[in-house]
Amino acid sequence: MYEQKPWLKFYGSVPVSIAYPRVTMYEAVMQTAREHPGDVAYDFLGYTATYRTFAEQIDRCADALAAVGLGKGDRITISMPTSPQGIICFYAANKLGAVSSMIHPLSTPEEIRMYLDISKSRLALTLDMFYAKFRAVRDRTSLETVVLAGITDYLSMAKKAAFYLLRGRKLPRVHDNGVVWWNRLIEGAYPKAQKAEMSTDDMAAIMYSGGTTGTPKGIMLSNMNFISEGKQVSEWAKLSGGDSILAILPIFHGFGLGVCVNAAFMGGGKSVLVPQFTPKTVAKLVRKVRPNFLVGVPTLFDALSRDPVFRKTDLSCFKATFSGADSLPSKVKEEFEHTVRSRGGSVRLMQGYGLTEAVTAIMAMPLTEYREGSIGIPFPDMLAKIVRPGTMEEAPVGEEGEICVSGPAVMLGYMDQPRETADTLKRHADGRVWLHTGDIGTMDSDGFFYFKLRLKRMIKSSGMNVYPHQVEDVLCGHPDVREACVIGVPDETQVQRVKGFVVLKDPSAAGPEKEKEIIEHCRKRLIKWSCPREIEFRTGLPHTLVGKVAFNVLEKEEAARSGQGAQRTKEVP
Repeated sequence: MYEQKPWLKFYGSVPVSIAYPRVTMYEAVMQTAREHPGDVAYDFLGYTATYRTFAEQIDRCADALAAVGLGKGDRITISMPTSPQGIICFYAANKLGAVSSMIHPLSTPEEIRMYLDISKSRLALTLDMFYAKFRAVRDRTSLETVVLAGITDYLSMAKKAAFYLLRGRKLPRVHDNGVVWWNRLIEGAYPKAQKAEMSTDDMAAIMYSGGTTGTPKGIMLSNMNFISEGKQVSEWAKLSGGDSILAILPIFHGFGLGVCVNAAFMGGGKSVLVPQFTPKTVAKLVRKVRPNFLVGVPTLFDALSRDPVFRKTDLSCFKATFSGADSLPSKVKEEFEHTVRSRGGSVRLMQGYGLTEAVTAIMAMPLTEYREGSIGIPFPDMLAKIVRPGTMEEAPVGEEGEICVSGPAVMLGYMDQPRETADTLKRHADGRVWLHTGDIGTMDSDGFFYFKLRLKRMIKSSGMNVYPHQVEDVLCGHPDVREACVIGVPDETQVQRVKGFVVLKDPSAAGPEKEKEIIEHCRKRLIKWSCPREIEFRTGLPHTLVGKVAFNVLEKEEAARSGQGAQRTKEVP
């Protein structure tokens, strides 16, 4: 069925195929800089850089990194918030033929050590406020040089003073001769670094996946992976010169780096860098810079819908808004769209789908179409199909199975893990290499895909399949529920029963009567075995670093206290 590509008739003015330049990421950004020299490339808390300036910053950084020993084939860990230093270094390292390992700046010392070991990084870039964690482990790693940046490096004097008064004076001072300061490094005089001989198919970055389910795997991504995904996104959203996108998601995540940053640079747009997300911050930015595109996870849109500043802001600037990285509850979608309409906007909150093994987004709803609950259709040059789980056999239209994708954005593999790579990247009978995503979904006769759940998240109750997203959507449909998550817990008669974790809009309403009311709400809308048998009320749910509800944490907590009486209400730090 995928060979017929039934979704192509919905492309409209989007090209069916794109001619990708066979270059490196550095060369691709430099090409954009030549085409849009005077356009703004990025905006960081009021500091703006044109593409001409951005190109100069990248070259200057490459000169400096080469001077401290970074070269072709080396690895550099970038542990930064969404900031100028992080993105400048990312493309500068690429010019030198080095590989950037992107990690969360809030990682613990042992996590940092693990990431450094996986990537074998010789250099690292991080903020001065996080240096103590690197110092604690650097002697046990291959790390030779640490470059320290300050969050105020690119801010005005007034903002630097404000930061110092609010936070800066409380931060510990770095007294270590073994570090290099970003400002001093960049301002130095060095020989001109030559562009390394590097193929478009060579590894350019390492990103990480699987951190919520076990030891993270290093995902090897090539220049072409990033260039193709960036070009696809910019074509799909019609993002071009003069357009702007809020880069709310962090650059250690494919969604943040691939869509909010790199895709903007592939299309000549402006990336508005947001180092730390709060609804209040984003609401103010929307009011001030009036971005055309807003992408994020469901929790972001839920938070914005409830923010008083956002609800009073003119939202007619939006050309498109997309949600990804987690299932989008219908209630969150409806409330966000209602807020947008009430403030002069007309866009729908569209769903998309992707995974770090393909940089990030590889399909989304077309801007001119809408299918309830659909994650859309594949981007140009990307293929998708549904196969029967555990096989390479394509499933008929409408039948549930594993989502598989193929195309230029698919990763090179997992670093130093050939078995895991072979289990995930498989050559099918058509001769193509297909990425087995581990996600369950369906495809309709028009080629629109529908996400059901992560393969490992299926709940089996009384021998029947229970889809957590479906149950969570019903729970969130109750007028008193703010957020919900369900897991399967052991049961003597059903093997597993469904347990719900619920955050109420009014936490004081938690109790047996409210539990009974919510369960009855589910019984009217769900088949018997899908209904939660118990509800645990909480004041908050655990989230991953990119804002997804961390159901794995709830499963581990439940396993740890099995056989013990669980409290009905639990505070979440």
